[in-house]
Amino acid sequence: MKSMKKLLLVAILLAVVVVSVGSCSAGFFDFLGGDSSNATNTNVSGDINLAAAASLKNVYDEKLIPMFQKQYPNVKVTPTYASSGDLQTQIENGLKADIFMSAANKQMNKLIEEGYIDNSTNKQFLENKVVLIVPANSTSNITSFQDLANMSGHIAIGDPESVPAGQYAKEVFTNLGIWDAAESKLSLGKDVTEVLNQVAQGSADCGVVYSTDAKSNDGVKVICEAPSGSLNTSVIYPVAELKNTTNPDAANAFLDFLQTKEAKDVFVEYGFTIHE
Repeated sequence: MKSMKKLLLVAILLAVVVVSVGSCSAGFFDFLGGDSSNATNTNVSGDINLAAAASLKNVYDEKLIPMFQKQYPNVKVTPTYASSGDLQTQIENGLKADIFMSAANKQMNKLIEEGYIDNSTNKQFLENKVVLIVPANSTSNITSFQDLANMSGHIAIGDPESVPAGQYAKEVFTNLGIWDAAESKLSLGKDVTEVLNQVAQGSADCGVVYSTDAKSNDGVKVICEAPSGSLNTSVIYPVAELKNTTNPDAANAFLDFLQTKEAKDVFVEYGFTIHE
């Protein structure tokens, strides 16, 4: 009889454990290292506007926004993509944005100084690499950044006035001592996507983009990364919530989503490095 009672007690305890686990939140599965991507949350609703650097368009449109909206079916994410400098200007001029993700700290820091960003949410999130590209079918003899000083033809870079990738390109050229020689050959793009397309279509002989952009387009090939020491800082992508967000619950949910293992794995899949 005692044995039967013990077995019954064990069975009851196991049933309680199974029910408890089955009712756990997605955070429990994250704690265990499991996949919470199928969990849904219908308690958060509304619209959020994402202002993101152009180099993030593919990863957000193809993977991350659909993943988020599957988990939060009552939240609609509307993205705006442009150069970080253009987005900064748009926010200053009244763009309705809840989340800003820049391709450099310069634009984020400026908006923080001007009071647009909730700095308590500011996260140094991703890293990228600056690379030199040529058309995929190019027979050019370009093998390094230094070769740009003596080449003929056009060099596509983002406009250094507003495009972080262009600012990084100018920084590399300057530190390598080739800016003066390269300046007259430059073809300036309004964002990094335009630079990528110029090279892929052959209207520029080479260009400077992020490694993630080069990876996304079969029309270009990478010659090399920017040499060690040619950049003054790492290429960091910060992300933060705006102070005037009209939907802080949804904005917070989106920022939390970006920090999940599933989202980080997607960024890595697209060539980014998670900044730790």
